[in-house]
Amino acid sequence: MALKQGDHAAQRDLAATIGIEGATLTHHLNHMEADGLVRRHRVAGDRRNQVVALTSAGEALFASLLGAVVAFDQQLSDGFTGRELASARALLARLRANTGAS
Repeated sequence: MALKQGDHAAQRDLAATIGIEGATLTHHLNHMEADGLVRRHRVAGDRRNQVVALTSAGEALFASLLGAVVAFDQQLSDGFTGRELASARALLARLRANTGAS
């Protein structure tokens, strides 16, 4: 989702957004790139910065998985009110903040 939203194309921003270490993300991106799901390129003038984008195969896989994700999210939230879900999100955000994660 972070790649699809387009605000987090830089590899380091992507790692921060999804809450994992850069080295862990690199490991996953290496596999995804080998499978033809993403492509990476260096930013001109900044060799340390890479931009990540979904390939057409990555876009197709995303589209095929989206329905399953939406269905699972609906299953998880079944029986909860909007207020209860908002409360749970707020509590989880506080727990995350307490760990120092961004």
